[in-house]
Order: sequence, then C-alpha cells, then structure tokens
Amino acid sequence: MARSGMLCCSGNLLKIVLVGDTGVGKSCLLVRFVDDTFAESYISTIGVDFRFRVIKINDRPTRLQIWDTAGQERFRTITSAYYRGADGVVVMYDCTNRTSFNNVESWVTEVDKQSGGSAIKILVATKSDALERTISTEEGQQKAKSLNMLFAETSAKAPSRVEEPFNILASEIIKQTYAHITSLSTTYGHTLYYF
Repeated sequence: MARSGMLCCSGNLLKIVLVGDTGVGKSCLLVRFVDDTFAESYISTIGVDFRFRVIKINDRPTRLQIWDTAGQERFRTITSAYYRGADGVVVMYDCTNRTSFNNVESWVTEVDKQSGGSAIKILVATKSDALERTISTEEGQQKAKSLNMLFAETSAKAPSRVEEPFNILASEIIKQTYAHITSLSTTYGHTLYYF
C-alpha cells in the first residue's frame, strides 16, 4: 500500500484502439495477436469488438485492452466514442491499397479530435509480405515521421511480425507515462515506487 508522499504504479492496463479503412486487416491482426490464429477472410466488424492480452514490457506484465473498430464510414459516430481514454492508437493501412494509405491523415485527425491528441500513435502497414505492394517501407516511414507517429510493418500471415507493433506502442506508452510520473514526483517531492 502506498504511503503519503509516495506515487505508486502497478498493474499496467493500456487501452489500445485499432483504426483504419475497412479491409486493411484490423480484425485479422488482432485475432492473430491474441489467439494466434489466421483466417484468409473475415466479416467486417460491425461497430466495435475488443480483446485482452498480457505482454511483458521491461520484464513486467502489461495488460492490453485492444479495441477493434469498424472501418466503414457509417459506423464512425459509434466507433469514435471509443477513442476517448485511449493510451495508444494503431492507425493501419494496407500496403497494397493506396487509398487506405491516403486516408491515414483523416484517421489521425479523427483520433486526435476525439482523444484530445493525448494518445500515442503508431502507423502500421499490413500485408507487408504481399508481392503486389504499392506503398514502400520508406514511404510509410516518411508518413509516420510527418505525423509524429511510430512506425511498423506486419503481416498476420507471419506470426513473428505480429508482436512488433504492439510491443513498440506499449513500450513507448509506458516510457512516456513513467517520464511524466517521474517529473511529477520530482516537482512535488514524492518518491516513485513501481512494482
């Protein structure tokens, strides 16, 4: 139990939201990440769905609550409410679909508007194993940099690449949260305990 004069952090729970055009692979990536299964086709998400997974960041368990949102325009008013309170957002595009890449800015604008701009964002290129890709890694990295986002590429067909975006994002969220709490503890003379 924390005593007066101490700040205490434990039991990390991070709310992560997946956004992007319909068909970019949000549900496919989530199911591969959480259940380690892959299906060639999925029915489009209606509204929202969410799942949990525990990962280790800095040798500490971190629980991810991952929200899969519908990419269709008709569900935007429903799904945008789930951006609020998000610690991190995975903005996804299909590297074989130029339109999904061009729509990244509108997703970022919508997320920032609804979340107050406080969520840490990562731009993720899906289907990176595809031979017919139209967006290069360098182009994706440039867009991420211009939007002040982290960047990763993945393919739900290659399980080894599925972990990376979530690990990068969760690590950055924890790093920034820890830096903020450390700053507060220094400013107000508290001792920080993290367990």
